[in-house]
Amino acid sequence: MADTTTRPLRVAVIGAGPAGIYAADMLTKSEPVASGELAVSIDLFDRYPTPFGLIRYGVAPDHPRIKGIITALRSILGRGDIRFFGNVEYGTDLTLADLGAHYDAVIFATGAVYDAPLNIPGIELEGVHGAAEFVAWYDGHPDFPREWELAAKEIAVIGNGNVALDVARVLAKHADDMLVTEIPGNVYQGLKKSPVTDVHIFGRRGPAQVKFTPLELRELAKSRDVDIVVYDEDFAYDEASEQAMAENNQVKVMVKTLEKWRADDSPKTASRRLHLHFLQSPREILGEDGKVVGLRMERTRLNGDGSVSGTGELIDHSVQAVYHAIGYLGSRLPELPFDDARGVIPNAEGRVLSEDGSTVLHGLYATGWIKRGPVGLIGATKSDALETVTHLLEDRPVLPAATSPDPRSVVDLLEARGVAYTTWEGWLALDEHEQSLGQSSHDAEGNPRERVKVVERDEMVSVSRDGVQQPVSSNV
Repeated sequence: MADTTTRPLRVAVIGAGPAGIYAADMLTKSEPVASGELAVSIDLFDRYPTPFGLIRYGVAPDHPRIKGIITALRSILGRGDIRFFGNVEYGTDLTLADLGAHYDAVIFATGAVYDAPLNIPGIELEGVHGAAEFVAWYDGHPDFPREWELAAKEIAVIGNGNVALDVARVLAKHADDMLVTEIPGNVYQGLKKSPVTDVHIFGRRGPAQVKFTPLELRELAKSRDVDIVVYDEDFAYDEASEQAMAENNQVKVMVKTLEKWRADDSPKTASRRLHLHFLQSPREILGEDGKVVGLRMERTRLNGDGSVSGTGELIDHSVQAVYHAIGYLGSRLPELPFDDARGVIPNAEGRVLSEDGSTVLHGLYATGWIKRGPVGLIGATKSDALETVTHLLEDRPVLPAATSPDPRSVVDLLEARGVAYTTWEGWLALDEHEQSLGQSSHDAEGNPRERVKVVERDEMVSVSRDGVQQPVSSNV
C-alpha cells in the first residue's frame, strides 16, 4: 500500500489524447484532492512528441469543433500541475516494471488507431484503403508514409459514421480550400493532383440509422463546387425509424437535412459530386489486373426494428478506389492482457483484469477507447475517465506502492536510457514554430495561414527540445 500520508500518490497516464488528459484532470479535481486529504503527482506519457492524440492525428483538419477541443485540452495541461513527457513509447522506453517502480497506479489511455477489418472478397486489391491510414496521411502523422496515391476519379467510402464523412469530405474538397487548415505541404500537393469527380458514401441501413452527427452532416454541403446527391430509392423508414425520429432530436435533425437535399431538384453543376447511398451492404470489391474497378453492393431492407436484411438484389458501382470506414480497433500493448476480438484491455469499469477476466490487476487501469472500444464522442470519454478515476481512488488501500516515487527518478531513468523526451514547454515551442510556418505560407487568396503542421518526428523533437531546458521540472 502506498503511504500517501507522507508523499503524493504517484500516477502515470499512458496516452496524452483526450481520454488521458481528461483522466488526469479529473484526478486532480477529485474530492480527496480538492479537500486536501490527498496529494497527487501525475505524469502523462505519449509515444508522439506532441500531446492531444486523436485530436491532432485522427480528426480532419477542417473539422468544425477541433479548435474548441484543443483549447480545452491546452488549458488543462497549461496549468502546470500535470507533467507531459512526449516521444516516450510504453513497452520500449518504459516497461511495465519501470512504471510499477515509479508509480502507485497506471492508467492506460492509448486509444485505437487501426482500422477494423472488412472481410469481403477483393479487399486485397490495389486501391483499397483503410480510412484510418488515409486520416493519418492527411493529418501529417509522423509514423505513416508522406505520399498517398490519389488517381481515382470515382471513389467509394464504406461507412456511415463521422470518420466516413471526414474522409469523403476531404476526398471531395478542392485542395485550395484546405489551405485555411494546418495541412502540411505534402498533403496539399497530393490533394491538388487528385482527378476525383465523384465520391460515394455507402451505409447498410436507412437514413434514420446513420451514426454521424448533425454538425458533420451539414458540413458536407459547405464545400465549394461540390454537389450533394441523394437517391429516392434509398429512403425508407420502418417503425423503429419513425420512433427514433419522434424521440431523438438528433435523428430528427439529420433526417430533415437529408430530406431537404432529397427535395432539392436544382441543377447539379459542380465539378465534383458527393453521393450518399443508404440500404446497401458491401459484398465484393471488383478488380481487373489486381486493381479496383468497382464495388458490388447488395440492396437491404429494414426489418421494422431498425436492423436490415439482404434482399439478394446486387448493384455494381464503377469506382477505382475503396475506403472502408467501419470502425477502429485497438492494438495489444506489451505485457498487458488483451481482448483481440474487441480490441480492448480486459477491464471491469476501468480496472484492468487478467486475460481470462478472473482477477483484478491492482494498480492498472484503462480509460477511453482502449477501455470500451472505439465508440462515443468526447462526452463519453469524460464519463469514462470519471468512472476509472473513481475506482482508482477507491482502490488506494490495495495499490502496490512505488519503490522509487521521487518525481525526479523517472527523469533520471529516461535520461540514462538516452530517451529524447519532449515536454509541455517543448510543445509550446513547437506550437509557436508551426504558427510561424503558417505566417510564411499563404492560402488560395494570398492570406497568411494560421499554422502549418510539422510532419517529421525528428523535426518535432528537435524544435521541441531546442532552447527548452531539460529535464522537466521535478516539483510536481
